[in-house]
Amino acid sequence: MKKIISFLFAGLAITACQTDIVSHIDDKALENGGYMRTVSPYPVINSTFSVSKANLSGTKLELVAEAVTPNYGALLASYDLSIAFVDATPANGTKSVAAVALKSLTPTNFTKDATTGYPRTTLAITGTEALNAVKLTSADITATDYFTVTAVMNLTNGKSFSSANTGVNVTGGAFYSSPFTYRINVAN
Repeated sequence: MKKIISFLFAGLAITACQTDIVSHIDDKALENGGYMRTVSPYPVINSTFSVSKANLSGTKLELVAEAVTPNYGALLASYDLSIAFVDATPANGTKSVAAVALKSLTPTNFTKDATTGYPRTTLAITGTEALNAVKLTSADITATDYFTVTAVMNLTNGKSFSSANTGVNVTGGAFYSSPFTYRINVAN
């Protein structure tokens, strides 16, 4: 009797392990997005840069960016940048400015990198450019104030990506290094 019960349990265990054939996931057919990877400086520490109030035209946010989309950046339509100013010094009044359009980079601003095959560009925003965009003067800013640059990556398929709809693995991860938001501190 013990042999029969053992045989039944063995048969049950074998049939319980049978499954229907599951097809493999076609990862090439999955929908993908895009991001702007920061190549240099790497890693981007807190996405923070500084401009000097004493040298606004000579100091800047500067980074090398690589457009990553399927087909080696072929889906890039534009990388649109907006800038806002945060007045963190109440002593001189409140002159904060909500986000305004700064610039738009299109595929013509990029060059294919020989090593990675993805399009790259050097993104630079001088202190003077930031100040002019928010329509302020150097008298309006002090060393504790800052600018916030936000970006939206637009694809040719109509999709757009920013920090609002991109996960922390991409925006904060060292591998992707794509924050979509940059801070420019005002220094003396």
